[in-house]
Amino acid sequence: MNQEEDNKIEFLENDYARQHYAQQVKKRREVIFRRRRLALIFGVATLIFVSVGISLFNDYLRLQNLENYQSEAISEKNASTKEKAALEKEVSLLEDEDYVAKIARDRFLYSKEGELVFPLPEQEKNKE
Repeated sequence: MNQEEDNKIEFLENDYARQHYAQQVKKRREVIFRRRRLALIFGVATLIFVSVGISLFNDYLRLQNLENYQSEAISEKNASTKEKAALEKEVSLLEDEDYVAKIARDRFLYSKEGELVFPLPEQEKNKE
């Protein structure tokens, strides 16, 4: 553009024009102030949402770990219950004298008077 074209624009220099320009400047400042205030509010809201989101994510991870721990504890409890039942059954069998005598003859090759014990090779492999 030429300077001649720029010079063709003239501003009015009366009270009404000054008052009108002052109002426009005031409105622009208000708009800028509103935008800055909205940006600040948006930034604070974003910060709050991000912090709450991170907190929720951490709580979710902690919940997953606790659920895994719970499932492991339940499986250990079930295994312990089965083992306890087997041990209680063995204890009840060990209270029977005939069963104890049979175990002693079988495992330790004890015999009654006048009995002969012939160990088989399969039994010797089981002991090793």
